[in-house]
Amino acid sequence: MFNKRTLLFANFLIWFQLPLLAQVPITNPALLPEPNPRTSTVALPSVPADEVVLTVGSIKLTAAQFDAIVEGIPEQYRAGARSTGRKAFAENVAKVLVLAQEGKHLKVDESSVFKSQEEFQTMGHLAAAAVTEITNHASVDEAPLRAYYEQHKAQFEQIHARHILVRVKGSVAPVKAGEKDLTEDEALARVEQLRKQLLSGADFAALAAKESDDAASAARGGELDVFGHGQMVPEFDRAVFALKVGEISEPVRTPFGYHLIRVDTKEARPLEELRPELERRLRPEVAQQIVEDLRRKATVTFDPNFFGAPVKETTAASKR
Repeated sequence: MFNKRTLLFANFLIWFQLPLLAQVPITNPALLPEPNPRTSTVALPSVPADEVVLTVGSIKLTAAQFDAIVEGIPEQYRAGARSTGRKAFAENVAKVLVLAQEGKHLKVDESSVFKSQEEFQTMGHLAAAAVTEITNHASVDEAPLRAYYEQHKAQFEQIHARHILVRVKGSVAPVKAGEKDLTEDEALARVEQLRKQLLSGADFAALAAKESDDAASAARGGELDVFGHGQMVPEFDRAVFALKVGEISEPVRTPFGYHLIRVDTKEARPLEELRPELERRLRPEVAQQIVEDLRRKATVTFDPNFFGAPVKETTAASKR
């Protein structure tokens, strides 16, 4: 048996901490829906306070202890947890207790990191630590890893590109010595004239070296270092990743001014290079499945007199 404080804390973790600590969506944080005026909140039969209503392995919860957990959840959900949503809520309580027992099995409570933390002995901390342990050691199979890579390949693209910058008045790029600030209209007219030259066959590198207001890249014929998604300002990022190799962009406005961009190469980073990162991304999904398997294999008993059968919503349409 567990005291009220322990169970309330375990319930707090069900609602908020477990998914955040382990990054595993063990359960939807909204365990119970917002009250629906069309949904019945019929009270379920009551049982003696000391009667065991939920058994999870060796853990037994009485009606009073379960009600104490319900008292700890946000007020707007309590009515449902006391009536038609009681069984669904109990499933989540059972899941935390299953994980707490798994935490004991994994000996996470013996970690030197936690030995000095008295509150770790609560079921909630054991469950959270179990999920963290499961996630950290989850093994990602090769097939789903490769499938994820193929499905998200565009996210891993890296681009080698050149650009020509025409700054405008107020640009964060410094003005060249001996040149004046251009108005918005003047800068746009200039960049459009440069684009016509490029489309007519002008050499991009030579034109960038002569005309670009980005001194650093102009010295390299407009060449930029290889970059991936999210490494450039948003306007530039959107434009460059939409281009085909060899294509000259329309004028692209950013805080620096107007850009003309040409993509020289575009290719995804190789799987082997990304493997550690992809495994980190996929481990929570594997851990989710492990958690669900633990719940399915656990011996969990619900008292039907206490939890009852779900009440179906009655609507006007169903009466027709």
